[in-house]
Amino acid sequence: MKAIRTVLAATTALCAATAANATDLEVTHWWTSGGEAAAVAEFAKAFDATGNKWVDGAIAGSGGTARPIMISRITGGDPMGATQFNHGRQAEELVEAGLMRDLTDIAKAENWAEVVRPSSLLDSCTLDGRIYCVPVNIHSQQWLWLNNSVFEKAGIPVPSNWDEFAAAAPKLEEAGIVPLAMGQQPWQTTLAFQVLMVALAGPDAYTKVFGDKDTGLAGGPEITKVFQAAATARDMAKNSNVQNWNDATNMVITGKAAGQIMGDWAQGEFQVANQVAGKDYTCLPGLGVNEVIMTGGDAFYFPKVDDAAITEAQGVLAKVMLSPETQVAFNLKKGSLPVRGDVDLNAANDCMKKGLDILAKGSIIQTPDQLMSADSVSLVNDLFVEFFNTPDMSAEDAQARFVSIIEEAD
Repeated sequence: MKAIRTVLAATTALCAATAANATDLEVTHWWTSGGEAAAVAEFAKAFDATGNKWVDGAIAGSGGTARPIMISRITGGDPMGATQFNHGRQAEELVEAGLMRDLTDIAKAENWAEVVRPSSLLDSCTLDGRIYCVPVNIHSQQWLWLNNSVFEKAGIPVPSNWDEFAAAAPKLEEAGIVPLAMGQQPWQTTLAFQVLMVALAGPDAYTKVFGDKDTGLAGGPEITKVFQAAATARDMAKNSNVQNWNDATNMVITGKAAGQIMGDWAQGEFQVANQVAGKDYTCLPGLGVNEVIMTGGDAFYFPKVDDAAITEAQGVLAKVMLSPETQVAFNLKKGSLPVRGDVDLNAANDCMKKGLDILAKGSIIQTPDQLMSADSVSLVNDLFVEFFNTPDMSAEDAQARFVSIIEEAD
């Protein structure tokens, strides 16, 4: 009995100490769709289990909407505890201005260099040899998502690649089905173009254009094929009258559309709708042509604050986000791949297994944000927003303007 009382007293003391040290930490991000909300809840649950409190700072819209708000708060002296950015150079100026916390000591203590795979993810968090962010997933945009029942009802075999999908468009339209679902958010059109480039021109051509700024290649016949395919995609999506990416995904899930070019985060929406990969829907990495994984994704930065309790809580969250258990729980809900190479993913579905196999083969490319400055990426984005919204803009004219952007890119 005395032993029991001793245990109870110790437990009570621990809970009291935990409560006393509990800290509210505001975390800003742009994960607001059904699948995204289910995934971010795993981060919140794991952090709250430490005795701290996740204060959700979701910002509706895309990263393009959220990032200016986040940056304005940080530069304006009202920083949050932690904030999402994508892998790459999006937060580079904030780091250079000394506004982001250096996580190098935590990274070394937690052996991030040993477990984060591929190593380019941690490299994207590194500036002048110091680590400033926590990569939390690998999100690849190189996917075509197809509703199997739509093709079966239309009497068309489920496509195995982009050419078969494009060839099926007329018959799908005759059946009253939108061939390609695409939302009107600017980044979606750019994503479609980038995916088409990697699939049809090949990973090497993509890297040379965005990374090496090869204007000769950008204006050559390989990229001409890409612009012609983009014009085809524009026509296939002409009746896709939705705004958000997840609304476009829902068009595919409900059979209003046949397919969508979108990142693997779309998988979270299929899961929320109780759709089964390989049965209800098909996922084609690299549009079924060039199967690669783009090593982009999400990372969290921690703005510098003059509050010891917040600083301590930031360190706790950084460790929690990369713990094996949290990596599995979060990424299974998000549809992304874990950044840790040492976690057990036996629960992975058909599409995630395809992604893991490609990753294991080393068939990876970097994101435009990792290859090009944010300003240059924005110029490419602007061009493709205009292209997809201007049906009479020719593929030839768009390619010529693209060459000019690459010529000036940094």
